[in-house]
Amino acid sequence: MTGHGIPEADRRRARIGDSAFDASYGLAFTAIGDGFAEATVDAGAGLAQVTGVIHGGVYASIAEAVASYGTNWGVSTRGELGFGMSNSTNFLRPTLVPVRLLASGRALHQGRTTWLWDVSITADGAARPSAIARVTVAVRPDPTVGEDRS
Repeated sequence: MTGHGIPEADRRRARIGDSAFDASYGLAFTAIGDGFAEATVDAGAGLAQVTGVIHGGVYASIAEAVASYGTNWGVSTRGELGFGMSNSTNFLRPTLVPVRLLASGRALHQGRTTWLWDVSITADGAARPSAIARVTVAVRPDPTVGEDRS
């Protein structure tokens, strides 16, 4: 997983690059900040169902990552991290591979113990989203505070 174009301090703050799982499906963050996060995935045959369309689990994984890393960016400065709590992803239209998926997440609520996100995932060049998700992220103490993460 990468964060091309995102300053190193922001990548560390959000923990972008720490997940082998997210790297395995090619998640790349393009922007992150106060209450928003954006990422892309270049989806090929390895992320498709037997029918050649993007597997629904890919959309759910992208949504969870966008919301979790976006929350991390917002809460890590106070020694906390975001952990996915609920993910309701709706698949609106089938999208064939190969395709670049564009994910855009916006925080609707930034509470002390939970954040709520809307995430939209669109095929590059498409006018309407392929999937939308509502993700709740729990905010908890960072269990690694004090560890050397360099």
